[in-house]
Amino acid sequence: MSNGLYITSLEPQSGKTIVALACMEHWSGRVERLSLFRPVVSKNIGADALISLMMDLYSLPFSADEMYGVTLADVKELLACRKYDDLHGRILERYKSLESRSDFILCVGTDYSGVSMALEFDFNVEIARNLGVPLLPIINGRGKDQDALVNSIRTLSESLKAVKNDVAAYIINRVDENQRDELLASLQKERLQPKPVYVLPEEPLLERPTVREISTALRAAFISGDEGRLDSEVSAVKVGAMELPNFLDHLEDGSMVITPGDRSDIIIGTLAADRSRNYPHTAGLLLTGSITPAPQVKRLIEGLTASPVPVIVTEMDTFSAAKCISNVKPSFLVQNKRKIAAVLGIVESYMDLTGLLERAVGTPSGRITPLMFQYELIHRAKQQRKHIVLPEGTEERILRAAEIVLLREVCDITLLGNKEEIGQKASALGLSLNGARILDPESSELLPTYAEAYYDARMFKGVSRELARDTMTDVSYFGTMMVHLGHADGMVSGAVHTTANTIRPSLEFVKTKPGILIVSSIFFMCLAERTLVYGDCAIVPDPTAEELADIAISSAETAETFGIEPRVAMLSYSTGESGSGAEVERVREATRLVRRRQPDLKVEGPIQYDAAIDITVAKVKLPDSEVAGRATVFIFPDLNAGNNAYKAVQRAANAVAIGPVLQGLNKPVNDLSRGALVADIVNTIVITAIQAQAGGRP
Repeated sequence: MSNGLYITSLEPQSGKTIVALACMEHWSGRVERLSLFRPVVSKNIGADALISLMMDLYSLPFSADEMYGVTLADVKELLACRKYDDLHGRILERYKSLESRSDFILCVGTDYSGVSMALEFDFNVEIARNLGVPLLPIINGRGKDQDALVNSIRTLSESLKAVKNDVAAYIINRVDENQRDELLASLQKERLQPKPVYVLPEEPLLERPTVREISTALRAAFISGDEGRLDSEVSAVKVGAMELPNFLDHLEDGSMVITPGDRSDIIIGTLAADRSRNYPHTAGLLLTGSITPAPQVKRLIEGLTASPVPVIVTEMDTFSAAKCISNVKPSFLVQNKRKIAAVLGIVESYMDLTGLLERAVGTPSGRITPLMFQYELIHRAKQQRKHIVLPEGTEERILRAAEIVLLREVCDITLLGNKEEIGQKASALGLSLNGARILDPESSELLPTYAEAYYDARMFKGVSRELARDTMTDVSYFGTMMVHLGHADGMVSGAVHTTANTIRPSLEFVKTKPGILIVSSIFFMCLAERTLVYGDCAIVPDPTAEELADIAISSAETAETFGIEPRVAMLSYSTGESGSGAEVERVREATRLVRRRQPDLKVEGPIQYDAAIDITVAKVKLPDSEVAGRATVFIFPDLNAGNNAYKAVQRAANAVAIGPVLQGLNKPVNDLSRGALVADIVNTIVITAIQAQAGGRP
């Protein structure tokens, strides 16, 4: 059985990178030693953008020098001497060297920059046949009618069958969304061959270059603004040559404005227009001629703290810069999470990647790397789409995370806050939140219902109807009530609110599960080859024996929900009967309580960390234990120990720490660190969706 797949295209701009990204994302969650192979690259290996992108995104365990066959210069030299066998032999030799050390290799064909574009597809077909891997050919469907595309598939199928190439599937990419269903029906009616044909729609987001890509092409220098907005897409280019009043009439949303650096009126007018409700937002401002603004204007710009428009400067003149921008082709950079998320969302929605790739690879190993675990989270969340509410709807990181989740089609999203403010913030950041629901608690038609529900739940505490209504205008309370009443399946908050703000409403009316005393938390600690569960590292400062037992039971349920077999280690400074003291007795009593409440749960305690994780130490200290040396769930005796331990392991072992994940509540509510990155927020939203799939468990 092959352990590779060869992506190639019939013509330029077909979208090999899009499909390659989705395949790498999918297989990074299932394969330990994943690699990329390009049969031909440019002379400068470091200039191969696809190899660099995949290395940055997926931490591939090979160097760039190991993931290519020959250089373009080699191809020209060998073809000129008619040494065809030597050329294919070199590529095969390099591939086999990589294959011997890989579980799966994704091959991505040449970029139509070779000696003969007309023969390039045949060249890739021949390489795939020599490597012994199935083809995944891509047809560019942009601007082509249905009959032409059906005929292309028919002709391609017959030609590949004639040369006896194995084909995994066919892809028609960049098809008009309105044409897709009719094209699929025609392909199905034709019954051309047994291989699947996938039809991917055009995604406008992928067709536009970003400010960063334009800046790189023009070798421009960044001088002010929000560097995060360098990854905003440019939908129009406007040259500021008119007087300001006339120029403003020509601005469009997402414009890149080009003007000489001494046109102070255009510069100030563009930045002011971006902040005005009466004008569209600007993607970027390019100053030409190596002219920077006058000192007074520069001082004014530096004082515009509310103006995030990236301002860049190039030595080109205005005409040359505009001409150069028109030739900038959109690409993929590791910084542009929006484009990558859009790609993954499209391909995962319209292609059966599991069926496609499992036909091309053997059985994967049982190891679970951080990429594997995070991929599996996304995959599981998408199986049963849930609805997550994000109370901090005006926070930039929340908006960026929401866009990624929506682009990946992981779950439905509701953002809380002022609709106009959220809309302006999203527009200013260049984000697309299509599909997100936006609710303002203060004006929502749900407010009276929520206020009455809160009054019913808290009137025994002296809460009046007036106070209940005021309380429900708070986004944390409103979001929690959405979950409580089933209008959302889970909530994620804490990017700008404290843990107390996030959890307090849940404790007031969501309550803990029957039999559980407290709300606690865990972190998923993704190590190089396995994922462990640490609890409690964020919530309960000094748990009693009963609370420790609660934490252990909840943590075991969390582990099981996320596919980790629970083997629970109740940690202490001694193992078994070797030590004594109040702290050890507390852990010993907690272990007894766990065994009494959950007799089928594998639990050991008190036990030291080394005996819990190292099989060699375990054989000496607890040779007959089912848990020692094999623990997956680690329960720390208090918050001081747990918080320091997870941070130490995170830094020392370069582990990915996902959490905190709250547990013990009747409905899933999760808290974010106020320093959470966008990736952390995305992970937490995904985890919350999976908890909701389990009926709120744990």
